[in-house]
Amino acid sequence: MSGFGAIDISATGLDVSRLWIEITSHNLANLDTVRPTDEEPFRALLLRVQENRDGLARGGGGVEAVGFSRSTGSADRVYIPQHPFADEEGTLIRPVVDLATEMSNLILATRMYQVNLRAIESSREAYASALRIGTA
Repeated sequence: MSGFGAIDISATGLDVSRLWIEITSHNLANLDTVRPTDEEPFRALLLRVQENRDGLARGGGGVEAVGFSRSTGSADRVYIPQHPFADEEGTLIRPVVDLATEMSNLILATRMYQVNLRAIESSREAYASALRIGTA
């Protein structure tokens, strides 16, 4: 990281929020992905994030994505006998993705991105003002 700690910290937030938006988009794209009853259903990806303890000279700084997990819970069965993946009884397994949760995540991730971007802009403006003080 550079000597501009506030910018570096906000940049980690930008990275995490961008990844969160991508994961949420992936989950929403698979909202209607059905599978045969003998296969595991699609489960929404969940991003795991933690504080970045190695940043800013090991004093901590920002956040980092540390992995993914899959949503838990049981999948719903739907009756669609004409579907090519339907079993003998005409049922399929729906994905384990909650539309309301994913839309909320998308709003939160977008707002997180906007806030971190604004923090970078404010820090840049403050650093530029500090440099101008020395030249006046």
